[in-house]
Amino acid sequence: MKNTAEKFEWNGTTCIKLEAGGYEAWVANEIGSNVIRLRDNENGIEFFRFKENNTAEKIKQSPEVWGLPTLYLPNRFADGVLRASDAVYQLPVNEKEPFNNHIHGFLHKRAHEVVEYSSDDNCAWVKTRYVYDENDEFFEYLPVRFTVEYTFTLSEQGLEQNIRFVNTDGVKVLPMSLASHTTINSPFVDGGREEDIRLTVPVGKRCELNERCLPTEQLKVPNMHDLEYSNGVKLPVLRVIDNEMYFGEYTKLDGENFHGVIVEDTASGKKICYEVSEEYGFWIIWNDRGFNHFFCPEPMTAMIDAPNLKLSPDITGYREIKPGGVFETHERFFTKL
Repeated sequence: MKNTAEKFEWNGTTCIKLEAGGYEAWVANEIGSNVIRLRDNENGIEFFRFKENNTAEKIKQSPEVWGLPTLYLPNRFADGVLRASDAVYQLPVNEKEPFNNHIHGFLHKRAHEVVEYSSDDNCAWVKTRYVYDENDEFFEYLPVRFTVEYTFTLSEQGLEQNIRFVNTDGVKVLPMSLASHTTINSPFVDGGREEDIRLTVPVGKRCELNERCLPTEQLKVPNMHDLEYSNGVKLPVLRVIDNEMYFGEYTKLDGENFHGVIVEDTASGKKICYEVSEEYGFWIIWNDRGFNHFFCPEPMTAMIDAPNLKLSPDITGYREIKPGGVFETHERFFTKL
């Protein structure tokens, strides 16, 4: 079957549809370069939370809980404060009492530019870009210019997502914490049952959170509850999983080290494999109370509230990109039978 890349309109937004290697991916550049649909057509696997009769407006109301949204700045900053090495920024407090935090930033809500899309005998791809400067309404809170570039490549190897930040400010450092609020469909196999899903996450120490979902800076040795992730026996739906944050380790896939998570439908043996680059040092697991037919294994490059913690950046994962500097991450989604 020929690989293709084409632009089309879907329920109120423009998408680039990629088809290659038996997979199909829809990239909604106008909704933060969100991959609003990824499907293995040959094996009947719907990766992300998606509904045919959805609308762009509905997704835009809560873009964190559809498809594959990329968050900058992700998760929570206490009282909206972000302490960089060369400035202290006051972000808007958009998570009300009792939390009183800034949450999830702005990038996933912006309309991004399509740079190019095409295909060849090996793959199909699309490149998008967002230029952040004083024209963005968030700039009054975070006045540091940058450009972010996305490359999505679809092939027999699955979907690869490469994200590249360039600090174009010339003066200030760019605070860097990045996450994917990945919404895995439940069930993800056509005709499957939610109770048959099992999630493997190679967890290290657990990062204890307080009642505001902020780190206490206490790092806990995994207990039996936590080790259900490592052992691949965790049912990630039909129960509440509320912001469980861990250091990410390695698991095994086909006998090789694998830096990522694996979701299995135990009835069919079909698996979603979600591989992330080394920059993603943490996983947060969340499922929106457990009964809304999706769950989120979220890779993060830094802890919640990382720049404000007393812990060393070597522990928290917090980074700063110097003027002219580049920060790049990589993810891949594929299936196994």
